Amino acid sequence: MSTTPDVDSPSLSAVTRFADLQNRRLAYRRFGSGKPIVLCVRFRGTMDSWDPLFLDSLAAKGFEVVIFDYSGLGQSTGDRTYNPAALARDAIELIGALELGRVIIGGWSIGGIAAQIVLAQAPQIVSHAVLIATTPPGPLVKAGEPLFYTLAKRENDFEDFVSLFFEPTSTESRAAAEEASLRLAARTSDVSPEVPYTWAGDQLGEGPRNPAFPAPQVLQALLAASIPIIHIGGDHDIVFPVENWYALNGQLPSLHLVTFPRSGHGPQLQFPQASAAHIAAFLA
Repeated sequence: MSTTPDVDSPSLSAVTRFADLQNRRLAYRRFGSGKPIVLCVRFRGTMDSWDPLFLDSLAAKGFEVVIFDYSGLGQSTGDRTYNPAALARDAIELIGALELGRVIIGGWSIGGIAAQIVLAQAPQIVSHAVLIATTPPGPLVKAGEPLFYTLAKRENDFEDFVSLFFEPTSTESRAAAEEASLRLAARTSDVSPEVPYTWAGDQLGEGPRNPAFPAPQVLQALLAASIPIIHIGGDHDIVFPVENWYALNGQLPSLHLVTFPRSGHGPQLQFPQASAAHIAAFLA
C-alpha cells in the first residue's frame, strides 16, 4: 500500500480561497465531493500541517474535505488567539459562509477542543464529531507530560517532530515519521506561513493542567449528545493521554474509541490511510 500522496493529489492541488467574515478573512481549501468534513488544526498548525495522504484518503472515501487557517494565523487575517471558543467561532462562521449545511466536525489537538465546542454550541450543524489526539473537558485521570511544554516553545527539528507526534522508542514509528515529514513537505507553493513559536509558546502556560479543558457546559453537552463521536488516538500521547477518553467510556452515550499502538500525538500522521478508513467506517 502506498505511503505517499498520489501524483494527482486533491489536497496538494487544492488552491487557497478566502471567506470574508466579520473583521477578518479566513483562508481555506476544499476538495473532494460528498458529505463535508471540516477539520480544525492543531496548536501551532496551519492547513499545511495536515498530512496530504490522510486528507486524500478521506476524499477517496467520499468526503468533501475543508481545512482552514484560524484567524490571524497562516494566511488568515484578524486577531490571533488560541482561545478555543474563538477557534470554534471560526469553524462555525466558515461553515455558514460556505453554506455547507450539516457537517462532520473534526479537530486535532486544540482543534479537537474547538470541535467539541462547535458540537456544544451549534449541534444543529453537526451530524458527527471526529476528534483526533485531543482531550475531553473536565477532570483528567492522566495529565500530559512536561516534555510537550518544552518542545512546543521552540523551533522544532526532526527529533522534536518524532517526540511530539510519534513514539520515539519504536523503530516502526520512527520510519513512519520520516515518511510523514516528506509528505508534509510535498506542497511547495501557496504554503501557509508557520505560526510563530514564540507567540504560540506565550499562550501555552508553564506545564500540564488538570483539567486541560475546564468547560463543564461542554462536558454536559457531550454527556447528553445523540451526535456520534469518535476519538482517534495514540497509546503514548504526551500532550493529551488517550486514557482520559477511556475513563469516559461508560458515560458518553455515543463515544467510539480507536487507539493505535506505539504511536503518539499524531496518529493520523503515522496511520493516515487507516485513520481515514476508521473514520469512514464510523460514519457508515
